[in-house]
Amino acid sequence: MNHSHFVDRHIGPRTPDVKHMLSVLGYESLEVFTQAVIPEIIRWNDALNLPEALAEHEVIAAAQTLAQKNTVAMSVIGMGYYNTHTPAVIKRNVLENPAWYTAYTPYQPEISQGRLEALINFQTMIEDLTGLPVAGASLLDEPTAVAEAMTLSLRHGKKGAKTILVDSDTHPHTLAVLNTRAAPMGISIELWDPSNPLPVDDYAGVVLSYPGSSGNIRDIGPIIEAIKATGALAIVTTDLLALTLIEAPGALGADVVVGSAQRFGVPMGFGGPHAGFMSVRSGLERSLPGRLVGVSIDADGAPAYRLALQTREQHIRREKATSNICTAQVLLAIISGMYAAYHGPDGLTAIARRVNKLTAELAAHVTNNGYELGSTSFFDTITIHTTQASVLADNLEDSGVNVRRTNADQIGISLDETSTVATLGTIASVLTPNVPLVSIDQEFTCIPDSSSRITRFLQHPVFNTYMSETSMLRYLRKLSDKDIALDRSMIPLGSCTMKLNATTEMEPITWSEFANIHPFAPLDQAQGYVELIRELEGFLVEITGYDAVSLQPNAGSQGEFAGLLAIKAYLESIGQPNRDICLIPSSAHGTNAASAVMAGMRVYVVACDEEGNVDVADLKAKLEQHAGEVAALMITYPSTHGVFETAVSQICELVHDAGGQVYVDGANLNALVGVAKPGKFG
Repeated sequence: MNHSHFVDRHIGPRTPDVKHMLSVLGYESLEVFTQAVIPEIIRWNDALNLPEALAEHEVIAAAQTLAQKNTVAMSVIGMGYYNTHTPAVIKRNVLENPAWYTAYTPYQPEISQGRLEALINFQTMIEDLTGLPVAGASLLDEPTAVAEAMTLSLRHGKKGAKTILVDSDTHPHTLAVLNTRAAPMGISIELWDPSNPLPVDDYAGVVLSYPGSSGNIRDIGPIIEAIKATGALAIVTTDLLALTLIEAPGALGADVVVGSAQRFGVPMGFGGPHAGFMSVRSGLERSLPGRLVGVSIDADGAPAYRLALQTREQHIRREKATSNICTAQVLLAIISGMYAAYHGPDGLTAIARRVNKLTAELAAHVTNNGYELGSTSFFDTITIHTTQASVLADNLEDSGVNVRRTNADQIGISLDETSTVATLGTIASVLTPNVPLVSIDQEFTCIPDSSSRITRFLQHPVFNTYMSETSMLRYLRKLSDKDIALDRSMIPLGSCTMKLNATTEMEPITWSEFANIHPFAPLDQAQGYVELIRELEGFLVEITGYDAVSLQPNAGSQGEFAGLLAIKAYLESIGQPNRDICLIPSSAHGTNAASAVMAGMRVYVVACDEEGNVDVADLKAKLEQHAGEVAALMITYPSTHGVFETAVSQICELVHDAGGQVYVDGANLNALVGVAKPGKFG
């Protein structure tokens, strides 16, 4: 063992440990073991073309060099991403604590009670703020949460309808995700300005943005009433901090509410990860995507937390599952839930009022100096009309402020809890160079009475008890003591989530140069990120043997979907759009089947033997039976059973000869690194 190498510290077994494990298995060396386990036909015998291993201190130094290439500006771009203060007690005792960040999926509730309680807190927070009775344990992000609501509306909205009406004042990246998700499933997306009457048509669901991407707050109660009268589901995408001041969508009749919890204590991090959320009205809970934590009674009659309604998930329903999302953004959801518990309802409201007051002061200043606003009803975001939009945005950038470049005639400014009077002064010095901003000590009316919050929220004791550092510290310790994570023990479960993030890897994520970069900041301010991403893509290309790698998917489930869409697009590009069958081994994870359905494919199951290996004879039969229709075969390699199938090259060749493509699930990629390249064996 080289004590200076990061890899030798990161991978736990020492030389004596390795020898002992090999002797139990009956092998003399790791090389002999590898030759016995990895089929010769796929074995990669050459060295990988990668840089030499670094010591831990060298890894940190390299990360610092990258961080220094990023520029932390004052980003008031908004669009669902905001600067936030992560309370130090939560940062140190959750985000930087291996008791929380090394825990495995809570399939075993007996060793997960702390995490499950923390997720119940998150669910309760979402339920209270959105005004709906059931919320999940988090989703991947806001855009995919809206997309999940779209597909939910197909099942519960107007029968037979396959069109979704979407508020034109919705974040553009959310619209992009909706279009990507809708097309393979034959769903039509129509944009609509809610200031106009509801179009007369058959819609499965209608998406309203509250507040809108422009910052506008409209009275959505009557609109929701009109939507529901048509039989469509009313879906609202919203902002949690705004919901402390504006009425809960559920109280106004919304069926589904979605959004992001990022601004509740989770740094922007150039776009993620963050916890998305979804809450639903009663009757829709069995179609809720992702994880749901519930409360049971244990053998002693005491309350006990566990994952609930799992019969709707992929490992049971497979291609009939409500979604392909099989996990949650647990760590980020816990941070956001604890942020709410630490501040409480009064603290959150105070933060929101301060943000709103600063926004109103800025709005008053710019309108008093000749600018026109897109709306006079807003929470934290204003849109300014100007014929000099590009010039002003450039000048603001030069002053260290990033604003939203909405279009040639508009800029957007979104304030947050880190904004100060000095922030306004810097902005005003560019927008009104000859007129300094004067703080006005008065109340502003920028949230209409019809939209003001009257329903109470966060009344549970957990949100009104832990407001001192010591009380929160003790609460977090009490919860973590109920869990078993890698800080206490090995966890002999799973595969795809069992990838330890070492302390050296986790440390940089809280550095300001990485944490406080807005995803839509100018790229010249994110050169450290760009270099890091390109370098990692290059490493993965070399490791996997492929020609290109994307780091865009936010989870394995989204990677599956992206991969299948790539296959579908390729087949269409060569004039074979009729290929729409996805073959999936019976031993595969249920997410594979759910992803195939999302990609607009028909699923056919290929038989497996008792050890989980693909039945080659059955595969041949399926390929012959569906000749000319097979788009893809999805396999996990090594298999879900942990076996390196010797026939994998033959399997790939059979599919290719039949005109299809092979998608390899990378859940077990760790077992291939340095010994086999999936891009080379088919």
